[in-house]
Amino acid sequence: MEICDGDLVRQARAGDAAAFRLLVERHWPSARARATRLCGRADDADDIVQEAFLRAFMALDRLRDPDRFGAWLDGIIRNVHRAAGRQEPLMLLAEWPEGLHPVSALGLPSADDLDRAEVLRAAVADLPDGQRRAVELYYYADLPAAQIAGSPGAAKASLHKARRRLRTHITAHRPDLIPVTSRRTAMTTVRIACAEPHTDTRPDGSPAIGHILVVLADDPGHRAMGLWLRTRQGMALWRILGRLPRGSEAGQPQHDGPAADLPAREYSPEDLAGQLLAAAGGSLTGVDIDELGPNVLAARIEVTGPAGTRQVTAPPGSALALAAALEVPVRVPDALMDRLAIPVTGHDLLRPFADRIPARRSGPRSAPQNLAFADGLDGWLIRGRSRAEVTGAHGNDYAVTAADGTAALSAAVPQPFGDICLGQEWLADDYHGATVTLRAEVRSQDVSGDAELSLDIVSQPQSHGQDREIHPPPSDQAQPVQRVHRDRQHLSETITGTRGWTRYQITGRVPADAEHMGFEITLAGPGRVWLRNVELARTS
Repeated sequence: MEICDGDLVRQARAGDAAAFRLLVERHWPSARARATRLCGRADDADDIVQEAFLRAFMALDRLRDPDRFGAWLDGIIRNVHRAAGRQEPLMLLAEWPEGLHPVSALGLPSADDLDRAEVLRAAVADLPDGQRRAVELYYYADLPAAQIAGSPGAAKASLHKARRRLRTHITAHRPDLIPVTSRRTAMTTVRIACAEPHTDTRPDGSPAIGHILVVLADDPGHRAMGLWLRTRQGMALWRILGRLPRGSEAGQPQHDGPAADLPAREYSPEDLAGQLLAAAGGSLTGVDIDELGPNVLAARIEVTGPAGTRQVTAPPGSALALAAALEVPVRVPDALMDRLAIPVTGHDLLRPFADRIPARRSGPRSAPQNLAFADGLDGWLIRGRSRAEVTGAHGNDYAVTAADGTAALSAAVPQPFGDICLGQEWLADDYHGATVTLRAEVRSQDVSGDAELSLDIVSQPQSHGQDREIHPPPSDQAQPVQRVHRDRQHLSETITGTRGWTRYQITGRVPADAEHMGFEITLAGPGRVWLRNVELARTS
């Protein structure tokens, strides 16, 4: 029996970290589709969804109707999109003006916690109907034994049988989890080694910082982990690391005297936060980086004061900026570090991550180019959720190649994360008012998920840059006006299974206010697709 959203929200509020992970897994596809419709770019959509889930986790106690989690999340996605469009000046936690909420006493779930939760879920699903219902009502719905069976004795008998079957099941399938001991998650202390900006190109051709690569180094283990943060999350950290006194590292003080002996440095909001904590009799004692769910990274800031020790959830960039400014330890769960870190040698920690940096956009040109792949993949954009994933753990789940006039997208692992896209973008100025047709030949092999060939036409807002107002249909209840920055036509053809070379054709009309256009082929999941003989033509 599938647990409803409302019950998962209530369990997450009570400190069940696996419950929020289930919410992320359940709502990720629809959230990404919503974000893509709003912003028109797949890689921007992934950033918006990551931030929206983090905001939802931090504000979960303010959700009045837990059963409407999906609708509430849609509103957060719209707010994140608007905030990204406004490009407000960076402020410390400016996007969360209300009080932040502490997480459970055990903090964020580790990979081990989530693994155990999945094993237990599978074991409970294997129980006979009566025993499974008794477990769900007693342990998950928190009902007394008298309310889950005809008598307390019958309920206890069902629970006893269920526990015995669960132990037998887990012992047979995962003996490493027997017995399960209660202990704190093992953590690795890391050094914030560097924060390096990477430049993208805006549609008008001007440069803009797209992401900031942050490297967390485990020096004793000779390994490092990379995080690709959105500009607004990583800018403060980049600024702080750039002004640290020569010879010192964030989180690794290398001076013996008092702070007053250090060279003067620029005053920042992070410095103010430290002074405010000290004035209140508190201090920042550590920052932990962990996952809330797939592709949703968060930080737990540990604050000690007169009332005791509390943990506050925050965006990773803001938390790391505080750690760098106040020189407090940064930690990562051992399981996460083991999964994501790569071996490093020497002092150049950026080089090992060079081939894992998300592909930079070259920006729209005046027209498509290199459609016959005569110059390999020159002029083509490679992007997708696998490469935009914040930890970079799935950057090599897919491979993209081109030779002899044909491009190929293929899964490099049995169960790849997200998707991979190969496409082009160009300015729509020369196509205003025309009808255009995209033609291409596609072949597929063992595509068990979905592959898609698509044509996108993105229009400018009306009223010289003002938001366009979309009024919903009349109803009995007042509804807010939705404002979007762009209109986007997404025309597509779906490819599945194994098929020989098949010619596809997609036609769309370009409005007079179109800003840019693009086409791409996308692979989501196992399998392989090939693309050749691409053509874009005016048909009227």
